[in-house]
Amino acid sequence: MRPNLPSVLMVATHGYEDSELFDTRAALIDAGFAVSLASIDKKPLTGVIWDERAGTSRPSHVEITPDLTVQDVAIDAFDALALPGGLSNPDTLRMVPAAVDVVRDFLDSGKPVAAICHAPWLLVEADRLRGRRVTAWYSIRRDLENAGAEVVDEAVVVDGNLITSRMPADIPAFTSALIGALGGVADRTRAS
Repeated sequence: MRPNLPSVLMVATHGYEDSELFDTRAALIDAGFAVSLASIDKKPLTGVIWDERAGTSRPSHVEITPDLTVQDVAIDAFDALALPGGLSNPDTLRMVPAAVDVVRDFLDSGKPVAAICHAPWLLVEADRLRGRRVTAWYSIRRDLENAGAEVVDEAVVVDGNLITSRMPADIPAFTSALIGALGGVADRTRAS
């Protein structure tokens, strides 16, 4: 991480949705934030690309290497958490206790947590959705309701420190909401 820049942690593993990881990461970097990627291990990861017309995902051949493991995350080193979706990415991560702990700790800290597409499955596993207003990919909405959330169909939903979006088409609204939530952090960092 670069000193004096507000920093965002992204957590992902194989099967992340390419645009949800790379477009979100690029928007954050362009806005002046340092971004780090944590995963289960530090081996290169590959994702998938959603094909809207076909209604399915295809493998991506673009790799990204994590900066650290979820076991090594110290949330005090980061100002926010961003979780890309994809079907298998959050499904795998929700079975990794250290990944779930990172999500729970960020939610409990009051720092911004942004989850898109299937990533809210991690919020379910962290057991922090009771009474929260959220959105997500259509097929997991019942899971969110069963976890106690009020689920709506909107491009982006902000409920306190929690930011959720539905799909790759919502990335501009998603990144705008996250950057907005981080605005106060950036202002405090520049002032110090």
